[in-house]
Amino acid sequence: MATPMIQLSERAVARVRELLGKEQLPPTAGLRLAVQGGGCSGLSYAVRFDSQPATRDKVFEFEGVRVFVDPKSLIYLAGTVLDYKNELMQSGFVFENPHAGKGCGCGASFSA
Repeated sequence: MATPMIQLSERAVARVRELLGKEQLPPTAGLRLAVQGGGCSGLSYAVRFDSQPATRDKVFEFEGVRVFVDPKSLIYLAGTVLDYKNELMQSGFVFENPHAGKGCGCGASFSA
């Protein structure tokens, strides 16, 4: 079986599953990953829950967790691994993106 264009670490899957359990969402719901214009370096990530995928979305599934990505964002996210870090000073999702050329000082945006 081919490696999916986007991957979630075990920690990311566990955290998404935990967060989904707290929301009042239908069984069709999933995590939406997107890239949008913004930030110091021109592009930024968007992460949110959606009740269902859009018509043209690519849908990935990891241990029962569904991930939705629109076609334009997939260009920038192909090969990305989404991880979840829970450290002393901060916690959150971390994108390990091979297309991210340069990041900004605040770490919230990137260029491709």
